[in-house]
Amino acid sequence: MGDAGRTAENLPLREYAAIGDGRCVALVARGGSIDWLTLPDLDSPTVFAALLDVARGGRFSLRPACRFRTERRYLPETNVLETTFFTDGGCLRVTDALTLPEGGGLVPFRELQRRVDGISGTVPMCWRLEPRFGYAGWPCKLERRGGVPVASVGADALGLRLFGAGEAQVEDEAVGGQFEVSGSSSAVLALVYAHQEPLVLPSEDELAARFEATCASWRRWVENRTYDGPWRSAVMRSALALKLLVYAPSGAIAAAATASLPEEIGGARNWDYRFSWIRDSAFTIDAFLLLGCPAEADAYFWWLMHASQLTQPRLQVLYRLDGGTRLRERQLPLAGYRGSRPVNIGNGAAEQLQLDTYGELLQAAWLYARGGNQIDGDIARRLARLADFVCTAWRRADAGIWEVRSEPQQFTQSKMLCAVALDRAVELAEQGVLPSRNVELWRAESGAIRTFVDTHCWSELRQSYGRFAGSDELDASVLLGLLHGYADPSDARIRSTVDAIARVLADGPYVRRYAGDDGLTGEEGAFVACSFWLAEALARTGRVEEATDLMEQLLGLANDVGLYAEELDPASGAFLGNMPQGLSHLALISAAAAIAEVAG
Repeated sequence: MGDAGRTAENLPLREYAAIGDGRCVALVARGGSIDWLTLPDLDSPTVFAALLDVARGGRFSLRPACRFRTERRYLPETNVLETTFFTDGGCLRVTDALTLPEGGGLVPFRELQRRVDGISGTVPMCWRLEPRFGYAGWPCKLERRGGVPVASVGADALGLRLFGAGEAQVEDEAVGGQFEVSGSSSAVLALVYAHQEPLVLPSEDELAARFEATCASWRRWVENRTYDGPWRSAVMRSALALKLLVYAPSGAIAAAATASLPEEIGGARNWDYRFSWIRDSAFTIDAFLLLGCPAEADAYFWWLMHASQLTQPRLQVLYRLDGGTRLRERQLPLAGYRGSRPVNIGNGAAEQLQLDTYGELLQAAWLYARGGNQIDGDIARRLARLADFVCTAWRRADAGIWEVRSEPQQFTQSKMLCAVALDRAVELAEQGVLPSRNVELWRAESGAIRTFVDTHCWSELRQSYGRFAGSDELDASVLLGLLHGYADPSDARIRSTVDAIARVLADGPYVRRYAGDDGLTGEEGAFVACSFWLAEALARTGRVEEATDLMEQLLGLANDVGLYAEELDPASGAFLGNMPQGLSHLALISAAAAIAEVAG
């Protein structure tokens, strides 16, 4: 149930759905409040950030002015959200979309539509727009321009077009209004945004046409997907969630749409994920190829090559969506989600050494070439130099895939992925894709890595590969050695490692990343991607029934519209961390495909 009053505290993260247009993403609460929106891009400062500060962050609320309950869904095969409100006096439907700028003519730089349609009875509605530019740090001016409420700061302007939604009341820091909707009426509230250009104020007919074109565009995209395996509905929703995270101008894919949502309520593990991690590259290329997304795979691969060129032969852990490398981490004076501070933007992990990224990138290139795509000579020479770098760097301690902020270690997964990097370089050279002058060196160093891993990273106590050399701690990321081909599924040590991770790190469907210190205080939840990795590992080691059972449990842990955050609280099932989380959905797609492949 809900009411028409202002939300006094943060809502559970499960209550949010995401909408987007390939450039920015908004999070819409079940009760009708848009509590997160960055403009003009996914990694830009916020206009609405009530998600991180209920009192100061800003929002755009639209709801019945009486008690209600809701049901919601995405319109089939779209990223357009439909919420049905039920009240004692009647019911209505609100449909939210960030529209796609299709067609010719002058259109808004960004456009958010909220369409209200009566179903039965008569329901009083209220709405309130509270724009807070620049993470609530830039004072804006609210005024009327030709009768249209406009909020502006510097070169940015946000206008509100109203059709059938009552008269706007402009206050110092908000715009609000009321109206009634009945079974025969409808209304439209449209936010239109301008950045260093004129503010376009579309007509009602133009808004309706663009809304219909947006729905049709999403449906065409889904219709062209080739995946027809098990759990197709969940796989397609994950594909649509990933599409929200693809930054259309560059082809980069963001790790998540949000910043600083906590991995522990009240804790300090609050990171900005609106950047693209090399860590995710192999899963991303593989998912695009599995789904039949050649355009996305091509754009993403060439973005990878562009971004990594800027720092070669050393890879940066993550890059801006435009390929930039400046990601200075700083703190914002916001209250934080449920008091979880600091509120961070930027990400200091960009400057860490994470050796597994080389394996991910070479694996991505190998998958891309295996998919029938061409790699030109210049790119091939750069990939060969990366393999050469791995030969000299793999012995170094690093921060590992989980970006620990304690002393670097000889992480097992980092070593395994270095071997994968060299193995893939050898295979590409043998296929004539990469220059072959250093193939024997690559082979020799891959063998040396395997000797190191078997000698120093095996735990007799656990009968498993440990988290790092000399450690009896376990780490679910070691499963990536199996998933990326470091070892054959029949390998006894790999199979024993899968068993140990399932035994020690799993609690039902919930799998923790690791057991051990990472230089930060506090605890965290279960990592969603690790749970799907375990399902895939079980399938690849022949335990299809166990994998299928785990997969079914995991699909039941999504929220009501099929989205996942980064983590889950095993005690309550509550979402933790940023959302929607790309790696969670990538791991779902990979696991579904692997189970189908092994099951035949």
